[in-house]
Amino acid sequence: MKTIETRSLSVDQEQLQLAFVAFNEASAQLSEEYQKLQHQVAQLTRELALANGELQRQLIAKEDLSQQLTFLLNTLPGGVLALGANESIEQVNPAAVSLLGEPLVGLSWNEITQERLSSTSMAHEWHVNSPNITQQRRIRIQSSATDSTGKRILLINDITEDYEIQEKIRRNQRLTSMGEMAANLAHQLRTPLATALLYANHLGSDALTPEERQKFATKTIDRLHHLEQLTKDMLRFVKGETTELENVVISNLLAELQQVIEPQLVTRNLQLIVRNHTQGASLMTNHQALCGAMINLLENAMQASSPGGQIILTGLIEEESIILSVYNDGPGIDIALQERLFEPFFTTRSEGTGLGLAIVRGVIQSMGGTVHIQSLPNQGSEFVIRLARFKGDLV
Repeated sequence: MKTIETRSLSVDQEQLQLAFVAFNEASAQLSEEYQKLQHQVAQLTRELALANGELQRQLIAKEDLSQQLTFLLNTLPGGVLALGANESIEQVNPAAVSLLGEPLVGLSWNEITQERLSSTSMAHEWHVNSPNITQQRRIRIQSSATDSTGKRILLINDITEDYEIQEKIRRNQRLTSMGEMAANLAHQLRTPLATALLYANHLGSDALTPEERQKFATKTIDRLHHLEQLTKDMLRFVKGETTELENVVISNLLAELQQVIEPQLVTRNLQLIVRNHTQGASLMTNHQALCGAMINLLENAMQASSPGGQIILTGLIEEESIILSVYNDGPGIDIALQERLFEPFFTTRSEGTGLGLAIVRGVIQSMGGTVHIQSLPNQGSEFVIRLARFKGDLV
């Protein structure tokens, strides 16, 4: 019996020992897992702290950015209006209030345009008529693209002073144009007037026969009519009226130029040779302007020629162009000075104004043509005008 009891006790002790070992192993595993869990909690705590720190920094940065944007919006010299999907004004800056008056927020933009703005002749530009503003202002309004929610931003700039400056510039340009016109008129009137005076002087001669007197009287009247037409054209230009184009037969133009300039050539002992190779060609252009430009070139040739010299007036045609040229056998022009001859107020003569050739270039360029000089020292000079025969041709 004792042997059985002893054996049974031994078995119980072994089982108890095994259970104790298992308990120790389980405790060790539990302790290890707990340590791992503590490590993970600590790691997550650190990550959460970092995330919170980053979020805090982002929040501070966004607050700083919001303050900067608010500062910029409030200090912008131009007005800013934020419109909602229904075109109601949701937000404005002080400049917008200063330009358009109050109230603004909550009102419809269409209501503002009807009550406080009046349109001008320029797109996107308006006059401000708000009763809260003592001086009428001129503004330019630009709109951003509408976003997906139907909202958009309006930018308003006060252009009152800029517009006044532009008006002054335009006024000065008109005065400059009038000055150029006066110079042009003086150049164009000088030769016909001198011709008319020569004819009128002849009328005072007792040696004239009635036929000759009638001839000089007719020529004088023609030149006076020419002067009258030039004056009318200049007045039409001042009034802003469009000069009508007319069909100018080049051979008739050459004959007219010869008639105008020949009396002065005789007094200077100069010879004019006309070479007409235009074969009846004509040109749709401003007759008086082209005639005036050619007279300027002929005058320039007279001034460059010595007594006994020759001036050659030539007209010829090419496939798409009409070419008019004036040649003189004077001393020629140095190559370095040739391009400057067309500059306003540049002249090689002490008595010259420096406007004649500049006017010629301006007139010819306005007709879509070109003018250039061919000259060498001691070999004379030739001014060549090239005009398109047909509208749209490239010269």
